[in-house]
Amino acid sequence: MEPQRLAAGQGWQWIKQGYALFMKAPLLWVVLLLICFFAVAGLSAVPVVGEPLTSLLLPVVLVGLMTGCRALEHSEELELAHLFSGFRQRTAQLVTLGGIALVGQFLIFGVMMMVGGATLVGILTSGQPVEDPEIIKQAISGAGIAILLGVTLFSVLLMSMQFAPMLVYFNGATPLEAMKLSLRAFIDNIGPMLVYSVTFMLLAILASIPMMLGWLVLMPLVFTSLYACYCDIFPTAKEGAQPSAKSDVFTPDKGMF
Repeated sequence: MEPQRLAAGQGWQWIKQGYALFMKAPLLWVVLLLICFFAVAGLSAVPVVGEPLTSLLLPVVLVGLMTGCRALEHSEELELAHLFSGFRQRTAQLVTLGGIALVGQFLIFGVMMMVGGATLVGILTSGQPVEDPEIIKQAISGAGIAILLGVTLFSVLLMSMQFAPMLVYFNGATPLEAMKLSLRAFIDNIGPMLVYSVTFMLLAILASIPMMLGWLVLMPLVFTSLYACYCDIFPTAKEGAQPSAKSDVFTPDKGMF
């Protein structure tokens, strides 16, 4: 299972393919994401254990959205039940993946604290708004190296996690193997990833103009385009993780554009 190297222009195609998947069930996508948002917000509000538990379960929730994409890909119905797919198969591996990411975050914050970013890390992890801008200014001014290290390490962690849940669920990879493959896929496709990211930033600006209403489309597009991206880079998808799937390769060009 090797990630494909794709041309830079493919980054735009992922967004087009994701939009096509969204348009198959636009209202239901908005409803599913609102359910996810309120569930995550409610769980995060639980004292002490809420936020760590949310981090552990995020890969499970993401996989549920990805199985919804796969159902639409195969002309099946998008259902609420798809959100629970990660709780029915490979749950332990997905939670382990979330645990690795959580530990990684703590380690990165630890590194930042050791190189002079203790005050900044304290602000970031407090969960409380800082009303005095002077405090933030002082924290940033004394944490140049810490910020540079933090941005670099968090970028690596994010790249490692981007495709990892899908590789665990659809391809049967182990959590560490999935993270390695995800990181290599991102690095090998830095061109299309750059086009993809820049386009999304521009879309985010446009989505924010009409009273943030554009986010009702853009938020589902984040997940549907991520699925298209995964299927394009890893075209030899798994067997068996989704019994109802009719084929293993995502072919968005058929009947979409």
